[in-house]
Amino acid sequence: MVNHRRKEFLGRVISDKMNKTVTVLVESLYRHPRYGKVVKMRTKFKAHDEDNKCHEGDKVKIIETRPLSKDKHWKVIDILESSHSGE
Repeated sequence: MVNHRRKEFLGRVISDKMNKTVTVLVESLYRHPRYGKVVKMRTKFKAHDEDNKCHEGDKVKIIETRPLSKDKHWKVIDILESSHSGE
């Protein structure tokens, strides 16, 4: 049996308007293979937020999980930095 390690990313919540779902923007840097320029790549993931604790602007850690819906294959496991003043 092969042990598959789940992918983890750090990102920023850009939308919390859906119920139990947040959109997380993950930015990564890579060097272009031919020209050598460092390029910023931005990817948006929909992640499951069971308790609706995440708010727009929060920095979160997401982990890959089984498919929860058509677009949702990630789960919020930790809120690293909260931008919400009430918490």
